[in-house]
Amino acid sequence: MAQIFPPDFLWGAASAAYQIEGAWNEDGKGESIWDRFAHTPGKIKNGDTADTACSFYYRYAEDIAIMARLGLTAARISFSWPRILPQGRESINQKGLDFYNRVIDELLRNKIQPFVTLYHWDLPQALEDLGGWRNRDTAEYFRDYVALVADRLGDRVKHWIVLNEPWMFTMLGHFQGIHAPGLRDPIGALRATHIVNLAQGLAVRALRESRHQAKAIGTAFSICPTHPLTDSANDRAAAERCDKFVNLWFLETVMNGRYPEIGGPIRFEDLADIRPGDMDTVKAPLDFIGINLYTRAIIKHDPKERYLGAKHVQPEGKELTDFGWEVYPRSISEMILRISRKYGRPIYVTENGCSYDDLPDGDGRVRDERRICFLRRYLAEVGRAIEAGADVRGYFVWTLTDNFEWAEGYAQRFGIVYCDRDTQRRIIKDSGYWYARLVQSNQLDDLRLELDR
Repeated sequence: MAQIFPPDFLWGAASAAYQIEGAWNEDGKGESIWDRFAHTPGKIKNGDTADTACSFYYRYAEDIAIMARLGLTAARISFSWPRILPQGRESINQKGLDFYNRVIDELLRNKIQPFVTLYHWDLPQALEDLGGWRNRDTAEYFRDYVALVADRLGDRVKHWIVLNEPWMFTMLGHFQGIHAPGLRDPIGALRATHIVNLAQGLAVRALRESRHQAKAIGTAFSICPTHPLTDSANDRAAAERCDKFVNLWFLETVMNGRYPEIGGPIRFEDLADIRPGDMDTVKAPLDFIGINLYTRAIIKHDPKERYLGAKHVQPEGKELTDFGWEVYPRSISEMILRISRKYGRPIYVTENGCSYDDLPDGDGRVRDERRICFLRRYLAEVGRAIEAGADVRGYFVWTLTDNFEWAEGYAQRFGIVYCDRDTQRRIIKDSGYWYARLVQSNQLDDLRLELDR
């Protein structure tokens, strides 16, 4: 029996400015923390940079035409803060605003609804020089940037995504040091999480106070089930602590104005520099919740881990993508249903996809059957969540074109469209044609046998 999605369900693809635009120092764009990080030897695999990336800055019309050819009804894009405000504040780069005006107009001409992410990790380097997300003033600068963008583009953009994966860019960038700005400062990372939460609350208010009425405001949260390695009390407690910190630290705050009580060896709130009145600012309930989900996390108790007393365990004997992530389709229905029941808000799957290094064959065709299998199984679980009562309104595959995958450089390919790094030639993969058929029919074939794997 085919699985039918709601008639007004949105089908799209997601992307990020830094990963696709290129033109990193052209037309007045300022330096971002990722420009600085990528140009630092040893930070990115194979010494790659996003200086050119997919050249979306010059080829946006071609990529939007591909979206239209695939029948997409929505596109999740991001704006580069330093392309609009090269120093992060005050002086406006009109050429940057003009570029995003053209992109939005081109999407709308092709009847594709823009979902705009306001911060997808590319903080202006000038603000990092002032302390970045460890500096409370950055929350105010972000609010001002959001207000500017809403005023200039809010007449056409009606769906706003305030932040992309705040846990990822704070923890990977400030605690683990494997993403920009490349710091290994646990206390600074925890303080950054609170300042980002302040920024989120201020930005939501700025969007709502804009002269243009936003249709819906949300954030795209990195979310995954945290499953204990064993049924022991220690492993279950460790998994619960991880769940509260990884999944709820930014979501519970904006929705309910409080940090989840994590427990464990350290009281996080005591390290985050929370001041009187902060939690009133942090609370700004969202209109929708964006879920970015790829896999699950298997957690075991580990007293050597100072902050959470927990450690992520790589699964053994499981199906993996080329990135080494476990293929676990039920993770997406589990989290959609849980978040839906807890917060009662509409949900968009703002990212879901997989990395497989399938290249063009002798006929110029990219036969990425593994990606099709992955997407079919995960989308079947999205359908199951809808059938169980979750208000899921759209799905954005990550991503349209193969692009710059952060610290992995160009070593991982997530696109449903192949992009040749040297020639910039685009080839729609078999998964892209499959996705187009799904978008057109709005239904998925029965996959019960595959789901039982």
